[in-house]
Amino acid sequence: MIITKSEFLMSSSDVKGCPNSDLPEYAFIGRSNVGKSSLINMLCQHNIAKVSGTPGKTQLINHFVINNEWHLVDLPGYGYAKVSKSIKDKFQHLITDYVLMREQLTCLFVLVDIRHEPQKIDMEFMQMLGEEGVPFSIIFTKADKLKPAEIEAHTKRYTEKMLEEWEEMPRYFITSSAKEIGKEEVLGYIEEINSQL
Repeated sequence: MIITKSEFLMSSSDVKGCPNSDLPEYAFIGRSNVGKSSLINMLCQHNIAKVSGTPGKTQLINHFVINNEWHLVDLPGYGYAKVSKSIKDKFQHLITDYVLMREQLTCLFVLVDIRHEPQKIDMEFMQMLGEEGVPFSIIFTKADKLKPAEIEAHTKRYTEKMLEEWEEMPRYFITSSAKEIGKEEVLGYIEEINSQL
């Protein structure tokens, strides 16, 4: 898939305000310092998501129309954003409501920094997705920061950790926004799903 058109559609403060559309939605989420905006911009080949040095800038559900065929959804990050507890709770409700209630959600991409050990917050979030039957895939980010052998070792460790609770490892992708690694694989996966809808 080549993205030839990507347009901002709207921002919503809750799932009820999301667009009334039949287009499939592919949402991106992760801890607030995982490189989500950079990845989205890499996939779309230009800056549609705001990149900030301050984690936690995405505070709404942001919808973009891609090639007039599907929606890319930029969700608020979870975890380490320096915001008050009340705002964190609001984020959590916003994320949970969207993930569990949005019928158009076709696949949720959970972003994970490949440099780190499996984080409890990510594992718990994915466990909830599994229990609720939410279709998701994992995108490992920042692969350019590691050597190939380190990428393999980190991926293996993550897989081993996942398989302690899961029967099989969810589909995953190795990416780097800086080096444009994984772009074709992620977009190809979306194209593959769309062709089956």
